[in-house]
Amino acid sequence: MPATPIPPSKTTAVQADAALKALRRLPRRRTPRNFRVSVPKQAKVVEVTVPAEAFDIFLEVLGQLASGNAVNLVPASAELTTQQAADILNVSRPYLIRLLENGEITFSKVGSHRRVKLADVLGYKERRDADQKDALRELTREAQKLKLGY
Repeated sequence: MPATPIPPSKTTAVQADAALKALRRLPRRRTPRNFRVSVPKQAKVVEVTVPAEAFDIFLEVLGQLASGNAVNLVPASAELTTQQAADILNVSRPYLIRLLENGEITFSKVGSHRRVKLADVLGYKERRDADQKDALRELTREAQKLKLGY
């Protein structure tokens, strides 16, 4: 993954918010979009067709920038170090190593170093989050049965 991204300036956040609001007013559809892009103070206009998936990513990036969050775009096939993967999961590196060694997340070795695909880390995170939600629902049901005020 690239170096730590820099949060947007206030001007950038305001511009991103205005762009996001304007683009969200467009009808929702799952087809490519055509855009005309012009540069202020230049006569040149470029028209492009943007795939629906790229447009959705663009809206997400604008939303994050408008909220003042830094954005880092990484392909799902990117290989991460164990520390980067641990950071994404918000766990310690030793705990991540145990997950890898127990086969909960696939990894490869480059020399003596473990590498983990971002897609595998995100897949594990999705499964973990779903399991946590299921457990919380079950605890809530039990608390309701026992009339504990939930």
